[in-house]
Amino acid sequence: MRENPPANEPHRPHASHEPHASHEPDGHHHGPGRRARFTHRLTHLLTPHSHQASDKVDQAMEASAEGMRTLWISLAVLGVTTVVQALVVALSGSVALLGDTLHNGADALTAVPLGVAFLLGRRAATRRFTYGYGRAEDLAGIVIVLTIAASAVLAAWTAVDRLLDPREISHLPAVAAAALTGFVGNEWVARYRIRTGRRIGSAALVADGLHARTDGFTSLAVLLGAGGAALGWRLADPVVGLLITVAILLVLGGAAREVFRRLMDSVDPALVDTAERTLRGVPGVLSVGELRMRWIGHQLRAEAAVVIDGALDLFSAHQVAVEAEHALLHAVPRLTDALIHPDPTPGAGGLDPHAALAHHRRPARAG
Repeated sequence: MRENPPANEPHRPHASHEPHASHEPDGHHHGPGRRARFTHRLTHLLTPHSHQASDKVDQAMEASAEGMRTLWISLAVLGVTTVVQALVVALSGSVALLGDTLHNGADALTAVPLGVAFLLGRRAATRRFTYGYGRAEDLAGIVIVLTIAASAVLAAWTAVDRLLDPREISHLPAVAAAALTGFVGNEWVARYRIRTGRRIGSAALVADGLHARTDGFTSLAVLLGAGGAALGWRLADPVVGLLITVAILLVLGGAAREVFRRLMDSVDPALVDTAERTLRGVPGVLSVGELRMRWIGHQLRAEAAVVIDGALDLFSAHQVAVEAEHALLHAVPRLTDALIHPDPTPGAGGLDPHAALAHHRRPARAG
């Protein structure tokens, strides 16, 4: 039922940008006019690209390389932050800062599952993993969410322990400076990871950025606790710690929701609207039927059924499908591949071209 190229075809049809024939009601096919050719060429000049399979792989590699670079830089920043805090812990003996230091050091290791995921994502698809290994990023996202949850539990446990057994903090200015360093370092890493993750479409990297933000909240709790201790309130640190635990749980909810949506193949409805609007604007497409989109790692794929004139010959129908895919690749950000299935209008006598599949269709749900 789908338009598939012959098995011996040397390349995919959309690799070529030859002019596509327009389809007139009388059944004759005329070449595109000067205005259409000029617009097509101008579009390519303004948005140069290629649809070759090798170029798509290069784009995925570039995105993965950017993700790896973000992870390495983030790890270096968090490493420096941890070392600074450890030096102050040795000087002051602050148990609160010690916990924050260990927390930051351990959480920096969340870069490991993401790094593994990015490396796996570079591997070529196989006959077993026909879509490649992009889903490894979603698995890394689960690990990161679990780490955030563990951070919340640790923060709550520490806060309760300090409420039951308050502890004195010495060298408060140094402790405050170290806590501020931890907050600034983690917030910088959080923004960097979130910005890169959204640019390359990696939900796992965004979740890791949110995780770094929770670490900044923990450091801020130490800073506020030190301020309260300086004012003589011994319970300031554990009380603020409980409040920060609530903030961590809120961030955890956002990260878990994003990773869950990615695992469930959720996409932004605005992308679906853009794809439908684009397909309807393709010459030869009468209407748009089923349209599906999904993320695989940080690459977006689409499948769509478009209704075309059933009187067209096979080559002309295929050209409409190619033009539809071509338009989608231009219009939808991060889209690397689209499979277009042309549905012909009913033939003579109103025969359903999908009649042979009728008994395979699931009945429509009420409501």
